[in-house]
Parts: sequence; structure tokens; C-alpha cells
Amino acid sequence: MANVVVVGSQWGDEGKGKIVDWLSERADVVVRFQGGHNAGHTLVVSGVSYKLSLMPSGVVRKGKLSVIGNGVVFDPHHFVTEKKRLEGQGVSISPDTLRIADNASLILSLHRELDAAREAAAAGTKIGTTGRGIGPAYEDKVGRRAIRVMDLAEPEALPERIERLLAHHNPLRRGLGQPEVEASAILEELTSVAAEITPYIDRVWRLLDERRKAGDRILFEGAQGTLLDIDHGTYPFVTSSNTVAGQAAAGSGLGPSSLGFVLGITKAYTTRVGEGPFPTEQDNEVGEFLGTKGHEFGTVTGRKRRCGWFDAVLVRQAVAINGIHGLALTKLDVLDGMDEIRICTAYELDGERIDYFPASLAAQKRVKPVYESFEGWKGTTAGARSWGDLPAQAVKYVRQIEELVGAPVTLLSTSPERDDTILVRDPFQD
Repeated sequence: MANVVVVGSQWGDEGKGKIVDWLSERADVVVRFQGGHNAGHTLVVSGVSYKLSLMPSGVVRKGKLSVIGNGVVFDPHHFVTEKKRLEGQGVSISPDTLRIADNASLILSLHRELDAAREAAAAGTKIGTTGRGIGPAYEDKVGRRAIRVMDLAEPEALPERIERLLAHHNPLRRGLGQPEVEASAILEELTSVAAEITPYIDRVWRLLDERRKAGDRILFEGAQGTLLDIDHGTYPFVTSSNTVAGQAAAGSGLGPSSLGFVLGITKAYTTRVGEGPFPTEQDNEVGEFLGTKGHEFGTVTGRKRRCGWFDAVLVRQAVAINGIHGLALTKLDVLDGMDEIRICTAYELDGERIDYFPASLAAQKRVKPVYESFEGWKGTTAGARSWGDLPAQAVKYVRQIEELVGAPVTLLSTSPERDDTILVRDPFQD
């Protein structure tokens, strides 16, 4: 049995929720390894919709262990709110079903406030942050001043940790015209929630090693997508963490030799939320059609997504960076009924044809997509559960994607319903 790492191969919003839910039924342990509560999944189980943003997808399934790894920035108050909401839907969450890494860094109210103040002050250069404090929390982690989950179990040490944190944040707040934060307010913020968090704290690196040795199947659940990676994405219009497959090891404490199969979730067209380059964006009736039919609004933010044609250059790059073994292609049914479908196969940059997405932001803005056109199909792919159910032109489109990006389609999703999935290869049986 192989462990499976799920990553987004585009700018996020590729439909990871359904695929992760489908895989979590086959897994024993589900691990979140990066990000925070800024990226959401909607899961539909037995007709009930569950909206998750911090919790691993395994929490809605009985008999699964869910793990929030050290690579996640953890908002304790949001955790309590999300937990209560899920429990109100009948989901049982306890230390028997969920563990939180003791060395994960916390998101506090001052992180959210700093996020909002910076974005408000960045006229003309907005990053498109969700305002949930993710970036500032990662900054404090790297700056070695973060308060971590383990500190909630040692309240006597919190005042010293808080003073160190505020020595950095209060000068920043003064510079942004914000009032300083009192140490007592942060102490109250932490101690008021500590008792609800501490039962879940664990040495996750050891737990996962033990479960691996016991033969359990482990599913590593990424958030966002490769093109939002802090190193490999469209910098600076990126998230503040590594979103690529290699982070599954660093963000959980399980060695890279144990990662197994890397599954790249890939939408049959391209979307992104917020600011930043988007070579194949269609700010026209095509983009409107894709957005309307695909219900392209963020699970967490509700923001409308920008839509465009499939970009094989970007996905090919993501396949290489992540070491993707196979694709889970989603939302093929959104393309049903289109007369013409296009795929970007290369770029032109200053008159030269290139087969990669440049790292320079200036160059990213100048690239022009080179398209290959395909005849659309009038039949429907919605609900198909075998290749024989698909129109011939739809199969041709999928095969062309495989050839252009250099990875086979392992799973093909044909509707939001979890069972409307064509399985070519079971990632856990690699």
C-alpha cells in the first residue's frame, strides 16, 4: 500500500475536496500539512454538505484519524468555532479522532489585524490576502517569535512568549497607525481557549511514524495549489507557505521516503482568486460561461474566481516540481456544450516561443499564450462513471492534456457527486 499526497496543480480551487473525500474513505489517517483556515473544502457525505477550512477531511468519516501537522498555522479560536459547527451537524470530534502537532504555530488576533492593515495600506499593490492572518503568522514562525500549540499547555511560560512577540508587533502597529496591543489581552485570548485545545496536542512526527510502521494508509491533504507556493508560485501573489508535495514531509514530520504516490488535482480549465498574473484568463463571455456553469466562488471567502482556458505549460511545470505520478482531472462537465475549446501549449515572450512559466513577475505579465483549438462536444460528461460514457471528443481532450503535461489521468471527476468518478488507477495500490 502506498501513502498518497494530494496537491493542487494550478492556483487552488481545483476540486480537492471531493477527491480528498473519495480518497479518505480508503485511508486510515488524513493529514493537513500546510496552510491555515484560508482554503476551504466542501464535502458531501450521504447528502450532507460539510464546509471545512482548518479541519482535515477525515473528520467527517468514522474510524479515521485526522492530523493537523506542524506545517499548518493554527487559529485556536477558529478551530473551536469550526469544531462546534461540525458537531452541530452530527460529527463526533475527540482526541480519538483528531490530533494537533505540538510544534504548530498559532494565528492570533494581532495577525489578522496586521494582515488587514497592510492590505488596506497597499494601494495598487494588493496581494489578495484572505485577511485571516496566515502570512503574518508564518512570518512570526520564520522570525522565531511565534507562540506555538505546545505553549498552550504551559501557561506559566506564556507571558515571556507574548512579550517577545509584542516587541515586534507593536512597533509595526504604530507605523501603520494602529493602537498597541496589551500583553494581558493576548494572554486572555490564549488562556480562554487553551483547555479546549490541549487534549488534542500530540507529537505528530512519532504518531505518524508508528501508524506507518503499523501499515496504515496515510493521506496527506494539501491546501491551495502549486502556483500559490511561496517559492514556485506567481510571487509575490502567492500564499505564505510551501504548497508543493515535498512539504508533506516537512509539514508533518514523516520522512520523504514514506510519501508514496503524488496525485495532482487538476481542473479541466483554469481559475484563480485574487490578484496576480493569469496568462489564459478570459475576461469575456467564455470566462463568464465557465464561472457561471462551474459555480466558481470561493468556499471560504465567497470571492468570484477568474476563469480561463486550460494552461498545459503551468500544469506541466507543476508535474515536474511536485513529482506528480497521476492527475485527478475535475470539472470536465463544465465544458459540455462548448463549440470550441482551447488549450495553451506554449507562450510567446518578447517574440520568442518558450515552454515554461518564467519566475520574473514582469515576464509573467508579458507572456502571451499560444493556443491549440479543439472541437467541443454536444453530449454530456456529467455523471459518467466509465470511459464508454464519455463523448469521443471529451476523451480526445483528456488524452491531449495527458500528453501535453506528461502525466496520466488517474481519476476523472464528472460531477460534484463523489461517486461520479472514473477510476483508472487506485493511488493507494501504487
